[in-house]
Amino acid sequence: MDLFRRLLPESIFSRKLSPAVEQRLRLAQARADEAIVRAHVENALLFVDALAPDVPFERALEVYVREMSVPDPLAGVIITRAMVALGEGLMSTRASSAAVAESHPTTDELPVRPRLRLDDAAAARRRLA
Repeated sequence: MDLFRRLLPESIFSRKLSPAVEQRLRLAQARADEAIVRAHVENALLFVDALAPDVPFERALEVYVREMSVPDPLAGVIITRAMVALGEGLMSTRASSAAVAESHPTTDELPVRPRLRLDDAAAARRRLA
């Protein structure tokens, strides 16, 4: 046990951090938490796209959260943000298809689905690089 204490002495980290350090630590943790949520949402949307022909998006999101073992409070945030992204995609798709329909009316109207975003994540990373 003495060897363990020499390798990891408690004096390396003080018990009480200064308020400025605590504030920077909380801000860094918030940025990290947000990055984790964004990554999960991006991956959940890719998962929905991959399963789109066979599984409804609600079920695909549930499967993603379960398979990734996302804890409950975070799972709700991820599902909500993914559904918002899907809804925004659906609304923009409907608006653009409505504009096309006005200029070219058709008799049989197919249900509008959000566009697939399989390459969006890679394109976003290329833009940031």
